[in-house]
Amino acid sequence: MNKINIQAPEVVIREIRLGSITGFAGTAGELVKCAQAGKLFDSARSFSQCMGCSSGNAFCQLSMIQDAVVVNHAPVGCAGDFFGYNFVYQVEQMHRNLPPVIGRYFNTNIEEKDTIYGAAQKLEETIRAAYKRLHPKAIFVTTSCASGIIADDVEGVTDKLASELGIPMAACFCEGFKSKIWTTGFDSAYHTIVRKIVKPPAQKTNRVNIINFWGGHIFDELLEKLGYKAEYIVPFSTIEQLEHISEAAASIQICPTLGGYLGAALEQIYGVPEIKAPLAYGIAGTDAWLRELGKVLDREREVEEIITTTKARILPQLEEYRRQLTGKTCYVTAGAAHGHALIALLRDLGMKVQGAAIFHHDPVYDNGSCASDMLAHDVKTYGDIHNFNVCNKQAYELVNILNRTHPDIMIARHGGMTVWGAKLGIPTMLIGDEHLGFGYQGLLNYAERILETLDNKEFVSNLARHSTMPYSQWWLEQNPYIFLGGNTDVEVY
Repeated sequence: MNKINIQAPEVVIREIRLGSITGFAGTAGELVKCAQAGKLFDSARSFSQCMGCSSGNAFCQLSMIQDAVVVNHAPVGCAGDFFGYNFVYQVEQMHRNLPPVIGRYFNTNIEEKDTIYGAAQKLEETIRAAYKRLHPKAIFVTTSCASGIIADDVEGVTDKLASELGIPMAACFCEGFKSKIWTTGFDSAYHTIVRKIVKPPAQKTNRVNIINFWGGHIFDELLEKLGYKAEYIVPFSTIEQLEHISEAAASIQICPTLGGYLGAALEQIYGVPEIKAPLAYGIAGTDAWLRELGKVLDREREVEEIITTTKARILPQLEEYRRQLTGKTCYVTAGAAHGHALIALLRDLGMKVQGAAIFHHDPVYDNGSCASDMLAHDVKTYGDIHNFNVCNKQAYELVNILNRTHPDIMIARHGGMTVWGAKLGIPTMLIGDEHLGFGYQGLLNYAERILETLDNKEFVSNLARHSTMPYSQWWLEQNPYIFLGGNTDVEVY
């Protein structure tokens, strides 16, 4: 277990804290074996097409806290994704019947002269302006490569103004250049919240923290049956709600990549138990997850009843879907934990997973529990997966592999990846809602969507006939891992 230190202003990046990697080619079984033996090393690429940024992932969580303001201490170009978060914020407000409010985002507009003379004064002025306009309950300051390089004293500014203005004010250190693994940004945001917002528990409650993105409230019914109430965090929480998450009976994470740090921090510091089990995707994963939930909440008998009745309801329909999908091939591209979870779900539907491009890999988790290792669960339960590629959105690798394997369908978690399957004439399904596949019902949800996608191939067939790829025939004939250090002689099945 990694000891979490909330006295430190910055989170330790995943490469150092967990030994996480962004480059691997082989089979899932080989990756699990290397990770468990402590012999996992990152493979650097001699050519890289793109990368994500920790700053965006930190902003993703902090920007949708209802009564807070986020100040981005950065050049104005770093504010280019504000509109996207604001769009999601307003759409999801409607889903939750919340009053429509635009995102409260500010940028300090660091310029060339500021990189010489410093931009701390600009930051202070921006914070004061944000407070005067909106009077938020808290202000978060996200850093950038520029503010990190010039070493502005962001912590000093926020501490000074917090005392003066009388509200929590927190510096979130999430400079993109510090980590190749952009999910470190989630850790940065949660580290900031635990340091500056969460209070020690005054009393324990019957609430269960649900650490999620912005998916639907699917846990309400389950937890109510067990005598508990769901507390969805962090998006759409208020500062007051976040102050009291240390009082929860337990923490559930919809995705360990997202919430592993926060779950571990709340358990280590405040004794809030984290549900340590494979994600509830597929039959075996859902069985294990529900039983762990029942154990932690002291509701084991009630959970067994839920397992029995729910399986009796869904299994007849599941068998029919399996009959239609058995033997169909699929390729998956997604973030780490969610991608691993999708593999379990697809295997339970009878489909053959021809490969996966997963954006990074954490060999261990902050909670130190092997039970949380979803990829190890996949390999143990369903067998090995060939063409397993840890790939931080390198589209050139993905196109090469898809061109060789040409699966019946590709499933993607992130929108920018879907076009590559479609251009090759492969029916491609984008699933943005991380809750769609959760639990026993999730198997039926996915089966229905997959069958709909397979039944509607005309668009991708036409697109493939009338579009061109930016990659030459020369590249499509190369080993897809030729630019990846280490063993580049990996066979593509």
